[in-house]
Amino acid sequence: MNKIDDVDKKIIALLKENAKMSIKEVADKVGMSKTPIHERIKKLERSGIIEKYVAVIDERKLINGMYVFCSVSLDVQKLKEIEIFKEEIRKLPEVLECYLMGGVNDFLLKVMVKNLEDYHQFSSGKLAALNNVNQIKSTFVLDVVKNQ
Repeated sequence: MNKIDDVDKKIIALLKENAKMSIKEVADKVGMSKTPIHERIKKLERSGIIEKYVAVIDERKLINGMYVFCSVSLDVQKLKEIEIFKEEIRKLPEVLECYLMGGVNDFLLKVMVKNLEDYHQFSSGKLAALNNVNQIKSTFVLDVVKNQ
C-alpha cells in the first residue's frame, strides 16, 4: 500500500484509540459498510502500516513503581558497538522502551522501577556496567499526561 486516504486515516485514528473496536463500530463511525472497512483494515495490516494490536498497560499499577527516562551516551558510536549495546539493553527487564537517537545523546530509554533505590541499583549496577556506556542522564516522571 503506497498511499492512504482520509478514510484510512480515520480508521487508523479509531483503532489507535481503541484497538478492540469491532468492524461494525468502525464502519458506523466512518460511515461505510462493514465489508469495505474490513478489507481496508486487512490491507493496512498487510502493508505493515498496522503492525500489531497491543494493550497499553500502566506498569506503575502492576508493581506500584515509577517511570524514569534515561539519556545514554556511548564512548564509541560505531555500528558494531551500537548493535552490542542494543542487544544488552534488550536483556534488561527494567527497560520498557529504547530508542536510538540523533543529536546530543545516543539512546533514550524508558525504564520502570519500584522506587529510587531500585533505580540506583539499576543505573549504577546494570546500565552503567554495560560496556561502552559513557554517560547516563536521568529524568523522573511525575505524572503521565498522555500514553498511547
